Amino acid sequence: MKFDFETSPERLGTDSQKWQKYAGRDILPMWVADMDFKSSPAILQALHARVDHGVFGYARPTKATIDAVVGAMQRRYGWTIDPAWIVWLPGLVCGLNVTAQAFAEPDDEVLTLAPIYPPFMSAPKNSARKSVQVPLLLQNGRWEIDWSALETAVTPRTKLFLLCSPHNPVARVWRREELVRLGEFCVRHNLVLCSDEIHCDLILDDLPHIPTALLGEALAQRSITLMAPSKTYNVPGLGTSFAIIPDKTLRAQFVRATAGIVAEVTTLGFAACESAYRDCEDWRQELLATLRGNRDYLIDFVKTELPGVSIDAPIEATYLAWLNVRALNLSDPIAHFETHGVGLSDGAFFGAPKGHYVRLNFGCPRSTLIEGLRRMKNAIAALA
Repeated sequence: MKFDFETSPERLGTDSQKWQKYAGRDILPMWVADMDFKSSPAILQALHARVDHGVFGYARPTKATIDAVVGAMQRRYGWTIDPAWIVWLPGLVCGLNVTAQAFAEPDDEVLTLAPIYPPFMSAPKNSARKSVQVPLLLQNGRWEIDWSALETAVTPRTKLFLLCSPHNPVARVWRREELVRLGEFCVRHNLVLCSDEIHCDLILDDLPHIPTALLGEALAQRSITLMAPSKTYNVPGLGTSFAIIPDKTLRAQFVRATAGIVAEVTTLGFAACESAYRDCEDWRQELLATLRGNRDYLIDFVKTELPGVSIDAPIEATYLAWLNVRALNLSDPIAHFETHGVGLSDGAFFGAPKGHYVRLNFGCPRSTLIEGLRRMKNAIAALA
């Protein structure tokens, strides 16, 4: 390999939220979704050059930054976007909250699929909107949309649908026919569709990512697509993301909702974003190879070494594994695994029943993953 995905800088004692959580305790953090890999050398070089410039005033994207994003959308997805469609944001969670404010009124309802990344549920509530979650169905070893339940959930107060594509935490890549059907659902019920596609460049299987806004003009004119380089290139701390909003009226509503409360993207954030989309494809491909290897190791280890733990469906994307621990009969699986030295995310935060699921981040050197799984094995053995 050309790049180093086998070692990680020391993160203990730094500003890392991931590692600070367990400061002073022998607990390996495998919870929040940032990776323990250095970012791409090209991004580091771009950041060094920007720092050497020495002036860090209020920033706007340059033409080169915009061209990098537009070019990546064209190359990867065949999506021709107008630069005017881009609204820059300091984070995807911010985008979810702005969307809830912009396209629903107090007491209106916002639909999503559960289990789901927690801000999908909290963003509507932060603005006195109602979050309505439709549970995914596990059928024949695959997470599926419950179309009947989705139809039943719609009321006259439903205004917005929040989609996670690929889906976090179940690592599902939605197929074209599913997205088309979801688009038809939104058009039929006059819903705005906000599609968070932050993990779109982290597909592990031979499957395409299809931006929802590419599925016809009717859907494009009611769509907000949220994207960022943060997960793929491990730069979430630089706070750079963007919304792609083709419809002028929706875009104006969205921008109005940001006024006075949404911070601007920083100079370093723009520099990293530009380099990520322009210079780092070879690094991304090696990352994907590393993540595939980690995923396959994890799947085999769970199957052979972790009795009472299972993976219900294929891990098609992301570096996040949704582990079924229900058979362990633990009232608090997170506390139990922490006691044995590994920190995971509680499935209950994602809308799953308490004690049924945990989420594990395998975006780390293989040695870290091996050690984390060894600790999980010891935690399970201690139950005997």
